[in-house]
Amino acid sequence: MRGSARSLVVFVAGVMALAGCTNSAPAPQQPAPESSDALAGEGVPSVVPQPEDITRLGDDVAVRGKVEVVVDPLVDRQTQDLARRVFDLAGADEVVVRPPGAPAGDAALRVRIGERTSPTVVKGLQEARMGAPVPMEREAYVLAVRPDADAEVFIGASDPAGAYYGVQTLRQLITPGRVAGVGVLDRPAMPLRGAIEGFYGPPWTHQERMDQLAFYGDVKLNTYVYAPKDDPYHREKWREPYPEQELGEVRDLIRQAGAHHVKFTFALSPGGSICYSDPRDFQAVQAKLQAMYDEGVRDFSLPLDDISYTRWNCAGDERVYGRPSEGAAGRAQADLLNRVQREFVDTHPGVAPLQFVPTEYSDVDDSAYKSAIREVLDPRVLVMWTGDGVIPRQITKADAQKAAAVWGREVFLWDNYPVNDFNGSRGRIMLGSYDKRERGLSDQLAGDVVNPMNQAAASKVVEIGAADFAWNDEDFDPQRAWRAAAEYLAGERLAGDEPGLQADPATVEALLVFFDLEHMAPVANGSAWLPPAPELSRRLDAFHAAWAGGDRQAAARDLRAYAQLIADAPERIRSGAPQDFVTDTSHWLAATDQWGQALLATTAGLEARAAGDESLARARFDEARWAVDAAKRIRSTTAEVRPAGQVLVADGVLDTFLAQAPGMR
Repeated sequence: MRGSARSLVVFVAGVMALAGCTNSAPAPQQPAPESSDALAGEGVPSVVPQPEDITRLGDDVAVRGKVEVVVDPLVDRQTQDLARRVFDLAGADEVVVRPPGAPAGDAALRVRIGERTSPTVVKGLQEARMGAPVPMEREAYVLAVRPDADAEVFIGASDPAGAYYGVQTLRQLITPGRVAGVGVLDRPAMPLRGAIEGFYGPPWTHQERMDQLAFYGDVKLNTYVYAPKDDPYHREKWREPYPEQELGEVRDLIRQAGAHHVKFTFALSPGGSICYSDPRDFQAVQAKLQAMYDEGVRDFSLPLDDISYTRWNCAGDERVYGRPSEGAAGRAQADLLNRVQREFVDTHPGVAPLQFVPTEYSDVDDSAYKSAIREVLDPRVLVMWTGDGVIPRQITKADAQKAAAVWGREVFLWDNYPVNDFNGSRGRIMLGSYDKRERGLSDQLAGDVVNPMNQAAASKVVEIGAADFAWNDEDFDPQRAWRAAAEYLAGERLAGDEPGLQADPATVEALLVFFDLEHMAPVANGSAWLPPAPELSRRLDAFHAAWAGGDRQAAARDLRAYAQLIADAPERIRSGAPQDFVTDTSHWLAATDQWGQALLATTAGLEARAAGDESLARARFDEARWAVDAAKRIRSTTAEVRPAGQVLVADGVLDTFLAQAPGMR
């Protein structure tokens, strides 16, 4: 359960009283009556992010014939459209969406989506036996499927985003022809959850950004920070307005974000050339932010990372703040941020508190710079922090508490995973689990955004884990979220970029095998904070134990079965995963083709050796060496990721085994 800081809940009885209902007693727990619409259901479906509470209420309910969806004004058009597409895919002959009060039709299934205090919604939730606390926070919702003779679905929400998220959960409760008879009580643990496009190297394309924003809605991420280092109008040319073509793309992104309940956060990074004391530069900052405000942006960030504070950009700053130093830089930056917060944010309706990336963003040690920020900066400004290092080995509650103390406020986590733009990540694509982030961090952080890879579609693997963690860190399971990422990528599509109802099991298995081979994640110097290929390592350990124990034929045979999965995985992924994921990972899939063949040949050689055929064993080991040589020639390019290099697959595990196997006797 979550702590008292997030205990703003009321019982359905209390909500009914607020809604003017007189019968406030919870309905008794009774078996659902027999119904032709009831289908036997066991357990509860997997939902990502993991809800705070999901409970089986009764049998599943059939989806057939006509489905009628009644929506309050709270429910926006995109949520209505999503509900319609979900039931279309589930097998409904017709889906009708109408407001309350319109004549009811002859629907086989009725769905009611509305404000949590609506009398009809409250009554329906009560009759569905949802006598548990109802979340009251922003983005919260409660959902119930009544598995009785009058089969109905109810979603009560705190706000439009909550209604949208309720339907995203409903999507995951539906399989063709049925909806699970469950109740869900849900709310986010962190108010800000998402990604910051803050990497170096090739920025995402416009289409990749559009796809990411739709994907964030699918997994209940609500924040996208636009901060690509290689966008000149974000950084080097920050004073200049966006040309019309680029501005048109930003307009598209703002609309797409709104359609999926994502906060489009515009970041401007002037630190490399700004003169803090020059009123003209402050006016240039205001003008750039105003242009984005006029386009609909209501969330803004001023990153001042990766700049120097050993020099000023103008002589006027030295006259105002003194010789260049940590403390002087902190005072100058705080003055700029305070003016933006008070003269821009506070004077523009609907704008959220300003976000800021400090120059010292990656530790918890006090300094003259941090002291100046802590003492001068407006307490409403959100300070971003990357953990105990630029690429942290772990993120703990204790470190978050230290960061809050040194910055004088809760920090906003900029998590530099799965970013792969640094020398230590050369040749890597990050497909590991979202791990080593401590449960309970939601009580210490203002939010959590991950810095993804240049490969947008491949970044979804870690982004799904981050979404699961930021929504419900108390119940977070890295392995469950990792599998959920494979299921998401292996799912059919609802419409274009939206996930469907069922994942292909063979594609899920292939993706998990591939994810394992690309599990290793390095810190800045290249050493691992996530180990390489943990499942393959386990299989190789089992092989060594069996081989040493004397059952060599069985040892090689068992390893060959997993080697076949590795060898088959690339083609299964190419045929079953989304094309953008296949494109992003194409070099690594090609290398896996070769490494898989090398492992198959090696296991065949070991089997031959165990059978006493040394000549055949040597031939198979030669085949393996040829495949390894081919794998090592596969390289990424600077057009895809910075830095480029030989693509790596389970390095330190697979290559080591293949090099040692011919010498095993």
